[in-house]
Amino acid sequence: MSNFLAEWGLSILVETGNLSILLDTGQGISASYNADILGIDLSKIDKIVLSHGHYDHTGGLRQLLRKMRKEIEIIAHPDIWTAKYSSRQEEQASYRYIGIPFSRHELESLGANFNLTTKSTKISDSIMTTGEIPMVTKFEEIEPYLLIKENSSFQPDKLLDDQALVINTELGLVVILGCSHRGIINTLYYAQQLTKVKRVHTVLGGCHLIDASKERIKLTIAALRELDVQKLGVSHCTGLPAAMPMAQEFGDKFFFNNAGTITNLP
Repeated sequence: MSNFLAEWGLSILVETGNLSILLDTGQGISASYNADILGIDLSKIDKIVLSHGHYDHTGGLRQLLRKMRKEIEIIAHPDIWTAKYSSRQEEQASYRYIGIPFSRHELESLGANFNLTTKSTKISDSIMTTGEIPMVTKFEEIEPYLLIKENSSFQPDKLLDDQALVINTELGLVVILGCSHRGIINTLYYAQQLTKVKRVHTVLGGCHLIDASKERIKLTIAALRELDVQKLGVSHCTGLPAAMPMAQEFGDKFFFNNAGTITNLP
């Protein structure tokens, strides 16, 4: 199948026997456009989970809500509504807004019902969000160019709103990542802690290693190997400098989870 629309963003639909959950909504119209190509009825989606409040994960919300034409629960952290910015050195200390590109009022007028919580949320017997993820590894850190604006000053963004979706299957945990700003390994360790399940079978989504050092990439791959991950499908912000050694290490267990990719699990 071809003709999918790609963009800098992420949106992953999780379908079980009786539940349909959308993790993130991409940057623009791609999620809506690709759903049409796949024959997905957006009105059948039961819940939306936002991994964090950056534009490339929330920018498709307005278009999707317009097509859903119903009230829908959106599970997210309260910090998605903080004023988020990026400032890289090459931008000469300029500040670029990278938060949600819509007002809460507008989205609620289109049917959004925000469930804002810092805690893990149980969606079904086998599916939950992580809520706030503790940072326990020594090698994972949040990029210093990610900022929040408080009053008239800019401060480092701790990305407390960064979370993932965790599915407990017969084979072990399936962890679906948004961007892993607080670290892919921190996220997987916390998923184990929340579920009391040791085996992590599948990891899908953004790993945010695009700016990572070679040492961090090496330590991340070693930790994934120690966790004995059986399927690794990377997306979005992972970056080729990290994806290539991952592919070499994991072989046929590795794949690019690009637009239009469908993964079936028991």
